[in-house]
Amino acid sequence: MAYNLYKEDVSSIYDPATAIEVYHNYTLLHDDLMDRADMRRGKTTVHKVWNDNTAILSGDAMLVLAYQYMAASSSEHLKEVMDLFSLTALEICEGQQMDMNFESREDVKEEEYLEMIRLKTAVLLAASLKIGAILGGASPEDAENLYDFGMQIGVAFQLQDDLLDVYGDPAVFGKNIGGDILCNKKTYMLIKALERADRDQLERLNHWLSATSFCPEEKISAVTELYTQIGIKAVCENKMREYYTRAMTSLGAVSVIEDKKSELKKLMKHLMYREM
Repeated sequence: MAYNLYKEDVSSIYDPATAIEVYHNYTLLHDDLMDRADMRRGKTTVHKVWNDNTAILSGDAMLVLAYQYMAASSSEHLKEVMDLFSLTALEICEGQQMDMNFESREDVKEEEYLEMIRLKTAVLLAASLKIGAILGGASPEDAENLYDFGMQIGVAFQLQDDLLDVYGDPAVFGKNIGGDILCNKKTYMLIKALERADRDQLERLNHWLSATSFCPEEKISAVTELYTQIGIKAVCENKMREYYTRAMTSLGAVSVIEDKKSELKKLMKHLMYREM
């Protein structure tokens, strides 16, 4: 889509576009393994269908393939594209490690969480747009504005993901609902709930966070009810809108006619307004 802002024939970027998609799926394979997730996109995860070793090796192979595809980019921009791709891959690893570190911490702050999802989730969307812009011959200013657009909408997307894990429909969301609640994952929802809860709500929330034996359905229901009482859904939606507005500003600064931005605007709305 970013490439299409500047050039019509997209056949020359099939390989780098494939690289991004293969790399993204590699991260999901390993992420599901580390999170012990059962479902992804409505289907059983690889480590559940086969085993941990198969998920690890399949992911490793996909990483190698991603670099092979990206290396087929236009020679004129190859170093710039490969440097950005490698930096992005390292940032995603850093974000994933932050996420794992949060599991053993009780003092995760909002700013830390937002930085984690910027690294773990948003940088790949940002890099995808910037790579497309670079290969399309965009100015450095446009490429940077598209990168920032992707960064802002990527953070908003992950906040929406946190929201859907609590309030979403599994058939639409493609994953089991309440997984973050069951494993006490430090999401934006939980961080803000701990910050805003009154004494009674905090006591009940901490009861479920410290419980080692419980009925999964009961815990999901109880914590969801607490989130609703505290008003966390609206807090999360407001933060999402904040990033959405920033994304709109960055996209507006890209120096192409507005009609050419229509597909990116559709993407933004699709990512932001997924069904509950």
